[in-house]
Amino acid sequence: MTSPVASTDTTAVAAATPETSQPYVELGLAEDEYARIREILGRRPTDAELAMYSVMWSEHCSYKSSKKHLRYFGETATDEMKAKMLAGIGENAGVVDIGDGWAVTFKVESHNHPSYVEPYQGAATGVGGIVRDIMAMGARPLAVQDALRFGPADAPDTKRVLPGVVAGVGGYGNCLGLPNIGGELVFDPSYAGNPLVNALCVGAMRTEDLHLAFASGSGNKIILFGARTGLDGIGGVSVLASDTFSGDESASGRRKLPSVQVGDPFTEKVLIECCLDLFKENLVVGIQDLGGAGLSCATSELAAAGDGGMHIYLDRVPLRATGMTPAEVLSSESQERMCAVVAPENVDAFMAVCAKWDVIATDIGEVTDGEHLVITWNDEVVVDVPAHTVAHQGPVYDRPIERPAFQDGLIADTSAKLPRPSTPEELRADFLKLIASPNQASKEWVTSQYDRYVRGNSVLAQPSDSGMIRIDEESNRGVSVSTDCNAKFVYLDPYRGAQLALAEAYRNVATGGATPVAVSDCLNFGAPTDPGVMWQFEQAVHGLADACVELGIPVTGGNVSFFNQTGDTAILPTPVIAVLGVIDDVTRRIPTGIGAEAGETLLLLGETHDELDGSAWARELHGHLGGVPPRVDLAREKLLADILVAGSRDGMISAAHDLADGGLAQALTETVLIGQCGARVFLDRDQDPFVQLFSESSGRVLVAVPRTEELRFTEMCTARGLPWRKTGVVDPDSGTLEIQGITEFTLEELRETWEKTLPALFD
Repeated sequence: MTSPVASTDTTAVAAATPETSQPYVELGLAEDEYARIREILGRRPTDAELAMYSVMWSEHCSYKSSKKHLRYFGETATDEMKAKMLAGIGENAGVVDIGDGWAVTFKVESHNHPSYVEPYQGAATGVGGIVRDIMAMGARPLAVQDALRFGPADAPDTKRVLPGVVAGVGGYGNCLGLPNIGGELVFDPSYAGNPLVNALCVGAMRTEDLHLAFASGSGNKIILFGARTGLDGIGGVSVLASDTFSGDESASGRRKLPSVQVGDPFTEKVLIECCLDLFKENLVVGIQDLGGAGLSCATSELAAAGDGGMHIYLDRVPLRATGMTPAEVLSSESQERMCAVVAPENVDAFMAVCAKWDVIATDIGEVTDGEHLVITWNDEVVVDVPAHTVAHQGPVYDRPIERPAFQDGLIADTSAKLPRPSTPEELRADFLKLIASPNQASKEWVTSQYDRYVRGNSVLAQPSDSGMIRIDEESNRGVSVSTDCNAKFVYLDPYRGAQLALAEAYRNVATGGATPVAVSDCLNFGAPTDPGVMWQFEQAVHGLADACVELGIPVTGGNVSFFNQTGDTAILPTPVIAVLGVIDDVTRRIPTGIGAEAGETLLLLGETHDELDGSAWARELHGHLGGVPPRVDLAREKLLADILVAGSRDGMISAAHDLADGGLAQALTETVLIGQCGARVFLDRDQDPFVQLFSESSGRVLVAVPRTEELRFTEMCTARGLPWRKTGVVDPDSGTLEIQGITEFTLEELRETWEKTLPALFD
């Protein structure tokens, strides 16, 4: 017989009842992990301690399967890459010095499983969480992006999940007054039952306003401010993201899941302004948002990152539910909450700022000497742990890694066997089918639900290649952000596929005229217990890190999201890569759509090869995925970016659009429709028209150049060794896209074809 646990499971009770059975398996802990906790404490954990360790040692919070591999980013980063980085991996978000006293912070994170369970709230709180990460660095959030992936577009469950996710992203961001300036929307059967909702936020600050998450200075106060703590989100993302869904998606077939957090964007908007005032008055020593793992994370990480311990009076925490236990208060992931370390002499001023903004603020404890985090509940000790063991000493696994047996067969199954169009009629038909397919069609149905221009500083937004935001109205200094990942390429070759994702995001930023300077990532993969998944993960991490070295830009932080699978079916490996760019004057940005002047020359920069494996043409028109992805030439990508930025700076480029998913056919469709302008295009007579239209060779950009600048621009390309080919002229009066010798489309026909798909599916 085991002894019954008292109504409040204190450390004294735990020490006196070592044989009490505890639900560590139900909380996601392995037997050896539970044994390790008992070894650390010298006794069994209390209920509250068990709750803390279980969420903090979860896959989502501890990175226990990925930590070994993520070290490669630090091992490969050079001093030159890190020279402008003010905060990096391990902080709430990466921070980069962009000059003139300005710093920019950005990060991309996942909220995948919560968004499947509760699409609206899961997506909304994903936006709220990433925005608070930016706030916690001392910055004003400026803009958001979202990278979304769902099952087949016509699947019933996609019609349940997608509208809710889009409404959640738009509803929360719109209420915050943050423009949504870009992202991705992808459909694939592998995401059925496990959509990916990756949210990005970018913010700016003066360099002296940078704040980090640490609790330092014995006697400094710990102040919890923002929303009250409730039962919503108990375990939340920390638990949901640390296991797979059951293959049976019925309510009875799935295990009991923790509740998804409920967001209140109006509270967060006030919290943003409150934080900025607190930073302005220099009232904060350290600060941490309450996201995954809630107070368990905020208290243990603040203490572990500082130079002392911490005493928390948990019963002081403002609650919005009655009867909550200490474990529930610590595990709650209720939204819109922050935790600050404040010097005693600044507490009154801190509280006054919070009162000004009508933000609830409560002194819940203080920094202490030593290394222990002690938490009391009605004067009884319910937690007494070494803080670093909770925050930083979770298990580190060296998971088995094995190249999947199917990989050789996948590579051998090339697109060469697919019937290629050869006549003008066949090329025309495939062109229209491609741009009408759900993955290639206009995303306006989604982006029209977002406010892309609120606050008036958006310079570029979807459907442009990258989003751009002005950060300083006096100098017109701005930043650009793009997220990208072609998971098909990663599936075929994880190492090269990750590099292609980085190359595309890097190129997209440069296509707008900005200089790429930093990377954030959101690494979405299946279960780490699968050796094949871990092979994909390791290869992708190494591919990304090695490419960053060659491009000379650092990974400043990010997120790992494992267990993205339903039953035994994993998603396509999807390392979403975000690249941040800087532009000194946003008025010289390069638009995506043509149409500035009749007779402008269209130039295709880069080289086109017969590279159709994994292409949009192969998968969308033939349902085929196999072969090897396009080659990636990072030196060429860097040269291309340098020339695009120079062309922007010197006024030589009037429009630019990269060639990626869908090749030249897709790029032409988008550039003429975005610019509402016709064009005449002539293909190379020495190369197959099909390859020219549908190949997805990397390192290519379509640019429009004024006639007065054509010679200067092409001479620059030639002198620097960048291949180029004259491929057409802008023709505003024609109202058509003419591909000479092949076919002609009216702009109305293209627009109808490109724009009708998503409204027909989801309206």
